[in-house]
Amino acid sequence: MSRRLCGVVVAATLVLAGCGSGGQTSTSPTSGSEAPKVTGDVTVFAAASLTETFTQLGKDFEAANPGTKVKFNFAGSSALAQQLNQGAPADVFASAAPANMKQVTDTKTVTDTPTTFVRNKLAIAVPKGNPGKIAGLADFANADKKIALCAEQVPCGAAAKKVFEVAKVTPQPDTLEQDVKAVLTKVSLGEVDGALVYKTDVKAAGGKVEGIDFAEADQAVNDYPIAPLAKAPNAAAAKAFVDFVLSDKGKAVLSAAGFVSP
Repeated sequence: MSRRLCGVVVAATLVLAGCGSGGQTSTSPTSGSEAPKVTGDVTVFAAASLTETFTQLGKDFEAANPGTKVKFNFAGSSALAQQLNQGAPADVFASAAPANMKQVTDTKTVTDTPTTFVRNKLAIAVPKGNPGKIAGLADFANADKKIALCAEQVPCGAAAKKVFEVAKVTPQPDTLEQDVKAVLTKVSLGEVDGALVYKTDVKAAGGKVEGIDFAEADQAVNDYPIAPLAKAPNAAAAKAFVDFVLSDKGKAVLSAAGFVSP
């Protein structure tokens, strides 16, 4: 009886040891192979021309990373750069021009090297049906036409200045706006006869406006840089969001909106 009892005890011990060993083997490799998860709020300062695409990418990022919430501040890149340099809390900055990103990198607000993720160029936008009969850049010098442009300190305005110089046209704008969406609104409401906006904005407006391409636009193509911020409140999520924008999924959304890969 004692030998049989000993055998039972030994067998039970081996079974328990085997179960314990198997449990450790099944959980350790699994936890080690999982990608680190990101959670919490991600605050993104982005150029106004990125409104539609980044809003979509924000939803896609949240779906891919449960527990995250992307919050956006869309405005002219110059205004965003100023806000960041004054200490506005944010995790990511996406500018419509390298010059405005440089304003931030110069103050060490961004420490990583920014990545150019898309390019964009201008187009003439007119209300549906083109009631003002705008045919090209030359019409922007006609004081009888109602014209809207971006202010020169924002990327769309700087690009407009360059194309007018190339075309040797002196524009006669009736209004100068602080971001490209404000210009587009003037066109869609029929408040102006024509304006210069990005090609992506014409596409985003759908049937509310019509676009007219012009050759000089190729001389003022805007590069869009993106970077996580040095003092990002959620550094891990900031990097993850930038990586998401640069991913194939991000590229597909941006390309569908009319942006061009660098």
